[in-house]
Amino acid sequence: QVQLVESGGGLVQAGGSLRLSCTASGNILRINTMAWYRQAPGKQRELVASITSGSSINYADSVKGRFTISRGNAKNTVYLQMDSLQPEDTAVYYCNAQIWGIFSWGQGTQVTVSS
Repeated sequence: QVQLVESGGGLVQAGGSLRLSCTASGNILRINTMAWYRQAPGKQRELVASITSGSSINYADSVKGRFTISRGNAKNTVYLQMDSLQPEDTAVYYCNAQIWGIFSWGQGTQVTVSS
């Protein structure tokens, strides 16, 4: 069991930046992958970026070159640096931790980008 707490969402103008943080507690040594997902109103939840325990990184095509995922030194924290934000990035962003295919989710943090 892993508990996740996100922070860092908010309102920003198009072209601006935000940094999301997520801290995991519980069975953190068993985490294989940490990731950020997002869900916009009326849409399915989608993967934004992921990072494995071996530091392999994957991005959705829509955020490549604008978003950067990273892990803290303690390995139980994951960040999402979001630059050049656009209105279509508006969504609730969820932190995710995976332990051998079992997903844990944070409560979500709202990101709103105004045009």
